[in-house]
Amino acid sequence: MKDENIKELENRIKQTSQPPLRNLPMSFVVETLSGHKVIPFDKENVQDRIVLAKLQEVAKLTTIEVNKHGILRSRANEVGNDIEPYVKNALIQIGYESDKPKTKGGKKKSTAYPDLYFVDEFGRVNYLECKTFNVKNVATTQRSFYFSPSEEFKVTADAHHFVISFEIYTDGRKEDKNIYKCKSWKLLSIENLEIDLKYEFLSNNKKLYAKEMILAEGNL
Repeated sequence: MKDENIKELENRIKQTSQPPLRNLPMSFVVETLSGHKVIPFDKENVQDRIVLAKLQEVAKLTTIEVNKHGILRSRANEVGNDIEPYVKNALIQIGYESDKPKTKGGKKKSTAYPDLYFVDEFGRVNYLECKTFNVKNVATTQRSFYFSPSEEFKVTADAHHFVISFEIYTDGRKEDKNIYKCKSWKLLSIENLEIDLKYEFLSNNKKLYAKEMILAEGNL
């Protein structure tokens, strides 16, 4: 590695030791990363009020369908991914075009923020993140919203950014898993959400348990 590359890496690593950035406006971060504006929800705007009414219908339809079938999961924090297809189907049912957002390169990504986009009756793109919550910790500082910077960011249009979140509860057991259903829901507009940036170094099991890393091992 060239000396100039080493120096650049050293400088970048040193930057990670700086205090975390806190209370950044969601709209500012998204616009900086994507180049696209986060459009605030306007309660006085007729079109926005119509979309809100439609999203309330989506929430109700999603709750009905989830409770009809139940979601089988071992842990509550795994339920969020299973809620997403119900929400997408409800959006389509009320007449909206909806799918997973594509990146600038045209690739459809199943992971990362945001979960879904939908096009409303006014031809506007909207982004929608799907969440679940437990009423016991809804007012705590437990981490519940996050996304990572990426060259393949899924925000490619000026849009509203919504979150739809469902209160879940356990309604019995089946096949050694919990049956989760919905009790209530919340619709959020998150342009003013305050978010923090935390630096961390990470690795994975493949690297950690590689043969050259192991000093000794044994069986009992």
